[in-house]
Amino acid sequence: MSTLLAIHDLRSFYGVSQVLHGVSLTVRRGEQIALIGRNGMGKTTLLKSLTGLLADKRGEITFAGGSTLGAKPEDIARKGLAYVPEGRGVFGSLSVVENLTMAARPGVTGTRRWTLERVFEVFPRLYQRRMNGGQQLSGGEQQMLSIGRALMTNPDLILLDEATEGLAPLIAQDIWRTLRIIGEEGIATIVVDKDHRSLSKVADRMVVMTKGEIAFDGTPAQLAAEPAILEKHLGV
Repeated sequence: MSTLLAIHDLRSFYGVSQVLHGVSLTVRRGEQIALIGRNGMGKTTLLKSLTGLLADKRGEITFAGGSTLGAKPEDIARKGLAYVPEGRGVFGSLSVVENLTMAARPGVTGTRRWTLERVFEVFPRLYQRRMNGGQQLSGGEQQMLSIGRALMTNPDLILLDEATEGLAPLIAQDIWRTLRIIGEEGIATIVVDKDHRSLSKVADRMVVMTKGEIAFDGTPAQLAAEPAILEKHLGV
């Protein structure tokens, strides 16, 4: 698999506070990355840096063959990157159908593998609620809608922050099932979640962050074989 995203020595700042301290990471096309660590370790900051939502950063970010370090969020999105933020960002005054269709566009190569019908196939609950407003949905339904909206852009990479936070176990299972489908479609993902055990079942690599740095980068099997890392950085 060819490299889709390459990060080298990334340092990101909020004012005078430096949050990322020289992060380097590569993501290949179709690769599923689990990004884990305790709260406040820089995971969300890394995702916002990749999307262009955090402007104060230094180092190198190359996505889809070009530098995106100083690019605007909309330009990065057009290159094939989609973001599902913590909090979901659903438009409450728009219906499910409107939330989805407003994001619809072909992929970078012109493909339209993800359509309204395909999203409803993956999330039948959204089809049932298709005429409801975003504010009328449960938290789990909003998360499905946010993921579906990202898929409607036909991306090459999806960043998913706190994939199952606050969701009932049955709804969380639907999210994990969807991530498997996304992986089978050849879409790369970087997924943040506290459930590292479930992540290990869908991820190709587990990346552990601590204090704005990467403390571990390896396969789920390699991480499972290092209980000291889990204890030190995740408290499990």
